[in-house]
Amino acid sequence: MDRLTGLFCDRALLPDGWAGDVALRFDAQGALAAVEVGAAAGDLPRAAGPVIPGMPNLHSHAFQRAMAGLAERAGPSEDSFWTWREAMYGFVRRLTPDAAEAIAALLYMEMLKQGYTAVAEFHYLHHDTDGRPYADRAEMSRRILAAADTAGIGLTHLPVLYAHSGFGGRPPSDGQRRFINDVDGLLSIVAAMRGALDGRAGRRVGLALHSLRAVTPEEMRDALAGLEAIAPGAPIHIHIAEQTAEVDDCVAWSGRRPVEWLLDNAPVDGRWCLVHATHLTGTEVTGLAATGAVAGLCPTTEANLGDGLFPAVPFLAQGGRFGVGSDSHISVSAAEELRILEYGQRLVQRRRNVLRAGPGASIGSGLYQAAVAGGARALGQPAVEGGIRVGQPADLVVLDADNPKLLARRDDSLLDAYVFAGDGHAVRDVIAAGRPVVRDGRHLREDAITAAYRRALAALGEAA
Repeated sequence: MDRLTGLFCDRALLPDGWAGDVALRFDAQGALAAVEVGAAAGDLPRAAGPVIPGMPNLHSHAFQRAMAGLAERAGPSEDSFWTWREAMYGFVRRLTPDAAEAIAALLYMEMLKQGYTAVAEFHYLHHDTDGRPYADRAEMSRRILAAADTAGIGLTHLPVLYAHSGFGGRPPSDGQRRFINDVDGLLSIVAAMRGALDGRAGRRVGLALHSLRAVTPEEMRDALAGLEAIAPGAPIHIHIAEQTAEVDDCVAWSGRRPVEWLLDNAPVDGRWCLVHATHLTGTEVTGLAATGAVAGLCPTTEANLGDGLFPAVPFLAQGGRFGVGSDSHISVSAAEELRILEYGQRLVQRRRNVLRAGPGASIGSGLYQAAVAGGARALGQPAVEGGIRVGQPADLVVLDADNPKLLARRDDSLLDAYVFAGDGHAVRDVIAAGRPVVRDGRHLREDAITAAYRRALAALGEAA
């Protein structure tokens, strides 16, 4: 997958709207060095359709791709996130490093085919099956990097501090033994990955706190200080307020709700991504929006787990930023995440075209551009305003204008059709960090990646 020097676009989405005859030029690191409007194609290859910025996927647990669909049988009592979690613990006990790498490569290939060009990997599968660290404590993180290299996707790697099973420092359960680190152990993984990723195009490291129930305030403080010493300014992510039981437990522990507690006790700013943040009061919505932090929304997973609906209407009205992620990968489609986000709000509000910028605004285009900008911030990428601009990664998606769902659609109407009427086959070509990775809807390494995934499932005893 050799890097291109540029691309000529008959139509391309720029920060101030759609433009014609756009010449995009890439630098040697795979970033956009020039965006020329009204240009001639010259010797640049011509895009086979309209070009939009690639979507960052701000929340992924790669290994869960291989269990998608395996938790859809009714249990003996009511099912919830917590019963799903027990099924996940059972699955993760069997994963080897080879299998984890093959699963991640398959997932990242699927992401690229659906228009995701970079991913924040919220990585907590650290240790061997008995809970002991590998000889190289960063073994599993290196497998994630290898998978990203194989697929060609951008990667912000987020080793996760996971130390306890509940608020107040409760001891971890047996099902969590592969996840558990103390602060020093986790920071050693961050440091190792900083060394492995530093200076590589489209590769960054940050840190994730699994949740307020999994780290104590003291561990949070020490982890954030350690991150600042290793990778100043790096992204910080956390699961928060996903489930009502979590909210109730946090109140019992601290007297405050999760987001309320976090805003009062942590230096939350634009580096942070609060994943899910489903259950918020009006005061929490206002406080979160004011920080500049990104709300990391995963509507397909949140729907699958029965989490609830994020209060998007008041959050966006107060200037809040959001991005989307595929989380447990029950679906791997950027368009579907945006569609369910809007549809969920329609069901709550009982009206149409809810998440809009104003009268006449395109819902699909507005959601897409906002999620690109928020996702880029959450991944620690150069600032993006929702359109293609100099300085950002040359992460580009060429839509298939010949897809029947997109025929006779142009510009914002095209994005409306892509988000709300797409059938999962509307992405034609994808460029990540200046390198072609998908051509005519097919990944350039599809056969090898799929074969490795099939072997991994066979070794795990799963049906391929």
